[in-house]
Formats: sequence, structure tokens, C-alpha cells
Amino acid sequence: MLKIALAQMEIQPGHPDTNTKKMLSLIQTAKENNADLIIFPEMSIPGYFLGDVWEQPSFIEECITCGEDIIAASHNICIMFGNIAIDVTKKNNDGRLRKYNAFFTAQNGQLVRPASMPYPFTIKTLMPNYREFDDTRHFFSLQKLACEMQKQPEDLLSPICFQAKGKNYTVGCLLCEDGWSDDYALAPMEILKQKDHLDFFVNISSSPYTLGKNNKRNRVFGAQAASLETPLIYVNNTGLQNNGKTVYTFDGSSTVYDCHGRVVLCCEEYKEELRYLVLEKTNLLPAIPEDERSDIAHIYAALSYGIKKFMQNIHMNKVVIGISGGIDSAVASALYASILKPENVLLVNMPSIYNSQTTKGLAQKLAENLGCRYAIVPIQEAVDYTIKQLETTPIENLREHTKEYFNVSSFVAENIQARDRSSRILAGLAASFDGGFTCNANKAETTVGYSTLYGDQSGFLAALADLWKHQVYALADYLNKKIYGREVIPQATINIVPSAELSANQCVDKGKGDPIKYPYHDYLFQSFIERWQKASPQDILEWYIDGTLEEKIGCNKGLIKKYFTNDAAFIADLERWWNLFSGMAVAKRIQAPPILAVSRRAYGFDHREAQNIPYYTRKYYQLKEQLLNK
Repeated sequence: MLKIALAQMEIQPGHPDTNTKKMLSLIQTAKENNADLIIFPEMSIPGYFLGDVWEQPSFIEECITCGEDIIAASHNICIMFGNIAIDVTKKNNDGRLRKYNAFFTAQNGQLVRPASMPYPFTIKTLMPNYREFDDTRHFFSLQKLACEMQKQPEDLLSPICFQAKGKNYTVGCLLCEDGWSDDYALAPMEILKQKDHLDFFVNISSSPYTLGKNNKRNRVFGAQAASLETPLIYVNNTGLQNNGKTVYTFDGSSTVYDCHGRVVLCCEEYKEELRYLVLEKTNLLPAIPEDERSDIAHIYAALSYGIKKFMQNIHMNKVVIGISGGIDSAVASALYASILKPENVLLVNMPSIYNSQTTKGLAQKLAENLGCRYAIVPIQEAVDYTIKQLETTPIENLREHTKEYFNVSSFVAENIQARDRSSRILAGLAASFDGGFTCNANKAETTVGYSTLYGDQSGFLAALADLWKHQVYALADYLNKKIYGREVIPQATINIVPSAELSANQCVDKGKGDPIKYPYHDYLFQSFIERWQKASPQDILEWYIDGTLEEKIGCNKGLIKKYFTNDAAFIADLERWWNLFSGMAVAKRIQAPPILAVSRRAYGFDHREAQNIPYYTRKYYQLKEQLLNK
């Protein structure tokens, strides 16, 4: 019987010393528990999302040295792990050092060489270069290597063989994307299976969490294991890694699929585990039921873990949150208070003359319910003073000896309020409190830049900026019912109209609020960013004309007629938000705080964009003219 240890470990990106020390400890524990094989995740020594740290030769050398320590520890156990590999005799296409994303197998202090590989390790075959991934920038794939050697990838792909308890085992070694081959010309698993009888597959991964990914992986990997009639062991890491503007949680969820494709073992999400499996008994294990938790339960788990790890990584344990009585700040407060001790959360209400007694009362009630520290810091006096300064300060032309005075419009006054709250009060309180202040923006606001630069778009982390407004409401309900078991977010906060309360035209007591009609615009904006084939105004008009728009974008039926009285109003709304989405909002997103990703397409590195002016196709203008002139 082959006893296998699945090492679902938290990886510290960019810290090979820390990771190696942890790996050596896990190897020793596995030996003490008589494991024959221990499997670590992809890039378990260096981490995965490192940016251009991959271009530092000294860092690469450090990772290889750490890898040698792991190889040296492989006496009395076989070790599979991911690390960077190099070939000093070759170069990447950019002229830099040849680097491979590699799968190493070590036993008896030496590497086990795949039969047909030119190196004593397996090279990643399929290189993802979409969403958050940027593999081709740094690593040379097996496909490229085969072409360089004037061979086919099939000629190089080969399993590894090792011996344990006097028995030989043949294993198909895969690195993450190699198992997601549906849209590639190559299917590494099928090639490996055709080459030899395999006892099992191993897929070592560094796969970040996104909503719905695990269920899809179970369908895809389970179907592959069943089709090839071979067990598959998937080992993923936990932890937090980032691409600068976008922060990703890694949930682990390492899984074993038997030869019928059933899930027979699954590690707990977001938890370091060393789980054991006896291979011969795999088919006798009962299948694990599918995870039937709601989407919002998964989202809470990701956000909670991500916020906690992010704050640990930046050595911060206190936060200041500006609360308005509205839903976004209330959810942010309840979320942070579920992670930190209440005394480490300072909630601040910053009313102006436009804030209603309703929302001021709701802000106070939230603070009472959560047991957090609370402060009221009125801003009207400071805002008035700033406006007076701006309007009474002469703007001089020193050459022509002329003066003029600016008039502060109502729109500018709104922005002054937002900036006063964040740049002055929250920033000052955060420094005094020895913490940071949060950005409470949701994804709809982020999409069209419905926020004030250096104002409410500021903060150390935008934890809700990958959630649409309807998901924020769902999270409020989940926090009340499942996390706290009581109403901490007042029901009235959930019921009132969303509003920035920056002018008399945004009075919640009169039902006046944001210009974004979230039940419709959430889904319209989502089509701009999250569809795999992203929608443009041309697509929207085509669907509008043929009557399928609500079905295509996923909103409730009847909303188009509810919100728009005619075609001209619909087109004006579409162009308003498209112009903002692809115009000023881009500049705002570039300067926004890092976003904690949970969706299939988050802003930042996951959605790469340039500051270009909005564009409409010729077909769009034809459709527009058709509608307006009919």
C-alpha cells in the first residue's frame, strides 16, 4: 500500500527561505507517519505571483539552492514539489535567463528523471496568459522547448517512475494549467496516459480562488479521471498573493478523484493541512457530497480570509471605517468586526448638512450593535471654510496684473465633502489610531468611477470592490443571519435607498439616491467586465433591439421598461455609463487601492486596460440611428 501525504501549505510569495523551512518540517512529519510520498503545490518554494522578481538572478539562485535542500531530504520518502528551474546555456525569448515552471520528483537524495525529458524534472506544458496569469512573460513552456528541439511535445511528455515498498509506480505529472486543456491543441493528460500505464496522476497547482472555480474543477478533473480510468491527486496551496493592484486568496481545497471521477478526499479550504491517503483503498472510499453552500457563503469565506491575511502581511491590526448609515459601509464594518476585535475597529460618522437624521441614527445603531469604537466628526464647518477659501482667494495673472475668483459649483462642493472625509478626517484618525482606513466602494461604483478621487475611493484595501451591489446586500443578510446570528446591520440600512448624501438632491428621506439603478446597472456593468466575451455598446443595442437584453445580461425581466420610457432614454443611459467606464473611471481605477478578488474578472491586473477615450463601432452608430429614426 502506498501512503501519500498531501501537503496543502500556505506559501509566502517571494520568501523561499520561509517556504523551504516549512516544507522540511512537513517532510519530517510525513516520515514520522510512515508516508511513502509527499506532494507539495506548484512553485511551493518561491511562490507564484512575484511580478518581475522573476528577473532577479540572485533570487532564482536562492530558490534553486532551497530546492537542493528539499532534494537532500528525500531519503526514506519520495518528494514531489514545484520550483523554478533554469538552463544557463539557453535564453528566453526576451534574452534573459531560460526559466521553467517545473515539477520535481526526488528520492534517495536525487532527482527522478522523466524518461523522455531533456532535464531531470517535468516542465509545464500549457502556459496561461489570461486573467491574472502572466506565465509566458517569465517561463519557457514545454511546447516551445519541443519546437526549439525540432520535436513534438508528445515526444518529451513522459511520466516518472519511482519505487516504494518494493513496488514500482508510474505517475503522470501535471502542473496546474496542464489539467485545464479543453481550449488547447494539446491534452497532456491524454498524452501521458497513451504513453504508459499510469497508477495515478498528480496535478500540483497554485490556483487562486474565484467564485465557482472549485465546482468547475471537480467537473473537469472528475471527468478526466473517469475518462482515463486513472485516479488524480490535485494539491493546491493556501495563502495570499497579489499582482500589485489585485489581491488573490488561495483556498487550497486539495482534492483526490478516484478512477471513476468521484471526489473521495478534499482538504479544508483556507487551512494548512497534511492529509494522508492510502492509494489502494482510494476506490473503496465513499464519495464526498458536493459543496452546497451558497455563493455568498463562499464569498464571505474568501473575503474574511483575504482581509485577515492582508492585514497580517502589512502588520496592521486596527482599522478606521467611515460609516454613513448606508449599506456599503455597514457591510464593511460588520466584515472587519468579524475578523478583528471590536476595540480595534473605529467607526466614524462624518455628517454634513445633507446627512439625514435617519442615516446618522443608523450609523450609531450599527456601532452599538457591533460594539466597536465610535466617533462623530461633523465636516460642515471645514467644508464651508474650504469653499470660502477657494472663492475668496484671488487667482492672479502676474504678467497682466489681473485677478479673478473661482466659483465653487455644487458638484465641486460634493467632491470637497468626500475628500474632507477621507483625506483629512479618516487619514488623520487612522494615523492617530495606529491603523489604516478602508475603501468601501462596490464594483458598480468602481466600474463607472462613481466615487471621488482622493476621497471615498481612498483607503489601504478595497475589500468590497469586486462585489456588485446585489452581492453587498446578500452579504449583509449573510452576516446578520449566519455570522452574528442577530441583526447587527440594521434592517433600515438594507431598506433605504442607496445615496451618497452629498447634496439636497440625494435626500434619502425623500427617496432620492444614487443615479445608478443597481437592479439593472449591476448586470449591465457586469457584461462590460465579467463576460468572457466582453460586451460593448454594439452588443447591448443588438440585444435591446431583438428583445433579449435582460436575458443576456441576467437581470430581472421588465426592468428596461421600468427605467426607460423610450429608445432615446435607453441610449442616453448606455452612453453615459460607457463613456465613464472607458473614460474617467479608468484613471480612477489606476489610482484606486488594491482590490480583493473573488469574481471571474476583477479590476487591476485581472482586467488590463489603457487610458483611451471611449469608442463606438460603426455598427453601433447604425443601430442607434435605426432606433432614433424609426
